[in-house]
Amino acid sequence: MFKMIYNIARTELQMLFYSPVAWLILVVFGVQSGMLFADQLAQLVSSQEMGYNVSGSTITIFASNWGGVFTTMQNYLYFYIPLLTMSLVSKELSSGSIRLLYSSPITNTQIIVGKFFSMMIYGLIMIGILFLITLCSWAVVKDFDLPMVLVGLLGLYLLICSYAAIGIFMSSLTSYQIVAAIGTFAVLMVLSMIGGWWQDYDFIRDVTYWLSMPGRSGKFIAGLICSEDVLYFVIVVCLFLALTIIRLNSVRQKIRFVITLGRNIGVIFLACFLGYLSALPQLKLYHDATSTKMNTLTPNSQDIVAKLDGGITITTYINALDPGASWYAAPYFLKPDMERFEQYLRFKPDMKLKYVYYYDTTSNPMLDKRFPNATLREKMVEVCKIYGLDSNKFMGPEEIRKIIDLSGENNTFVRQIVRDNGEKAWLRIYNDMQRFPSEKEISAAFKRMVMDLPKVGFVEGHGERSYSGGKDRDYSAFANDKGFRYALENQGFDVTRVSMDQQVPEDINIIVISDMREWFTPEQEANLQQYIDRGGNLFILGEPKRRDVMNNLFAKFGYEMTTGVLVKRDTNLQADVILSYPTKEAADSIAYDFGFMRRRRMVITTPSTAGLEQIADKGYTVTNMFTTDTIGVWNELETTDFIDDTVCLNPAIGEVEKIYNTVVALSRKVGNKEQKIILTGDADCISNGEFGRRVPTARASNFSLITGGFFWMSDNEVPIDVRRPALPDNKVYVEKTGSKVIKWSFMIVLPLLLAGIGIFLWIRRKGR
Repeated sequence: MFKMIYNIARTELQMLFYSPVAWLILVVFGVQSGMLFADQLAQLVSSQEMGYNVSGSTITIFASNWGGVFTTMQNYLYFYIPLLTMSLVSKELSSGSIRLLYSSPITNTQIIVGKFFSMMIYGLIMIGILFLITLCSWAVVKDFDLPMVLVGLLGLYLLICSYAAIGIFMSSLTSYQIVAAIGTFAVLMVLSMIGGWWQDYDFIRDVTYWLSMPGRSGKFIAGLICSEDVLYFVIVVCLFLALTIIRLNSVRQKIRFVITLGRNIGVIFLACFLGYLSALPQLKLYHDATSTKMNTLTPNSQDIVAKLDGGITITTYINALDPGASWYAAPYFLKPDMERFEQYLRFKPDMKLKYVYYYDTTSNPMLDKRFPNATLREKMVEVCKIYGLDSNKFMGPEEIRKIIDLSGENNTFVRQIVRDNGEKAWLRIYNDMQRFPSEKEISAAFKRMVMDLPKVGFVEGHGERSYSGGKDRDYSAFANDKGFRYALENQGFDVTRVSMDQQVPEDINIIVISDMREWFTPEQEANLQQYIDRGGNLFILGEPKRRDVMNNLFAKFGYEMTTGVLVKRDTNLQADVILSYPTKEAADSIAYDFGFMRRRRMVITTPSTAGLEQIADKGYTVTNMFTTDTIGVWNELETTDFIDDTVCLNPAIGEVEKIYNTVVALSRKVGNKEQKIILTGDADCISNGEFGRRVPTARASNFSLITGGFFWMSDNEVPIDVRRPALPDNKVYVEKTGSKVIKWSFMIVLPLLLAGIGIFLWIRRKGR
């Protein structure tokens, strides 16, 4: 049997390589892949010579969405394979040679498997061209991620095999080669579109989405092997080869149409059933071949998921009247939405995802303007008409309120995570370009369920900034704005109001005191001192206008705010808008966020700030976190109108030009814990208004003061640390001349070599 299959495969390969089509496809394939490789390599060389970071060179060359060799070539395969397979069986039918095969002691299975093996060998030659590009990249890229690229090659090879099996089946249906090619294109088009069909029905959605071919090799290209994708290609190959064998058997043995139809339906249903089983999270296996495990949850997230004992359900609530965001999880988007939790399902396969559709009052000015006199239901029906949805699937306000009260989330798109033990947490989308929560936010929501996370108390009652107000000077964005990704509440903290009329509750780990207008009463000060003495953490934000009050507080830690307002003559910024730079000490000993800021040359804006100076040693370890520029900054004592007046340094009245500390971190041991305190000379730097400031000459990242500072004060618990090792492939060993040599080698020399071999074989055959 195997010898016969081998003989058929060898014969098909001989015929294939004696024809110009096979060689032409190899030449075109080599030119296209070589051109893509040369372009990506040239861009890396240019970027490196200009001084830019080229880390992730492997991904850039092969897996980039913008011209990556593998990501682009997988789309070209759609056109190559039908041209190769269109004649595999149809030529036998048209020439009548199929009768000779039928008269020989050979089965239809041997015929089809032999022809398929010939295409597998041809596919290996195509992959061999890409392998040459891989070897060249391995030689010129530092710490090249070879395992990732080899997995990508595997994915492309499986894709070629799947296309070949489909092409063989279509070739068996007709004696016309052009019809076979067009039919193959049609089937591939159906498999590309079927993922969006019948998405309103759960089981059918799973089957059609599984049958969808686009992107199946995408995980391989990214360096991830998933058993579902491997089995998909295997099942597709077996399915179409089986259909081809059934087709030939029906012709050869004159089997009745009903029996043949039944066999075809049985094979198709078996393939769909196996595909459904392979897609179950409990049965999936994974292998991340990338050097930094970039397709896998970070260790911190894995530890959190491992602690989630028992069942867990994530329910997504979708309001039809919510502007825009609700349709991210509409029925035809459900499967892509579920894939947002793919990495978590890998480690928690019993996790359930549910979707609930409803309509209720929410802020949607455009909808109100369009349908001013319509009821809520009438608006919902109109929206469903626009998006082609079934309005009967949407619960009314009374019905949804019996299940859950979403008024606290303003009836917007939101997910609720519920464990079997009753613990709950919210997961939201955010008002930024990314929109959906990243691993950091998802893991923070899960972490709420497995441990007591830090609680932040905002002191009020003395003119402090409000943590719930919406004014520019307030702190609602920083504290609990549900739509702001970096708000404490979205990063795993609980926030609450604190009154100093009584002792600070034991469950509060950090208190925020900002911009006080009045000093504490003796009783309040005693309660504050009790909190300090017990080792409580503090975030204290001063303001030059409140120097007299705030210096009383700073003095408890051996600091005071300098006189005047810090200014700098800058043609792009108002004089009192100071840019503060993270220090190396902050990056090394406080939080990794500040190291990231230093590498990216980021700053925080500190408008109308004072400097911080140490006046006494209170036993704290001091770390200067942010400082002003090295030159041109002084404490302005005369000018107060920074819009119309021009500032001028006047040393005679005590104005001093130097480097000023604007943010300082203090720490000390108190019992068995470490007390951590952050002092700032500006209270506006994390206010609602300041997050919207644009700085033309620098990259402002004020939210990093929140994420980095509170990460330190929470003893590195939250925000979740989801860092991965830096990509090591950050250097290319060739320059422009070398990249040009490589370019012409792959775009001219290799194609000419392939063309020469093809011409030589053709001439030799003609001579015979």
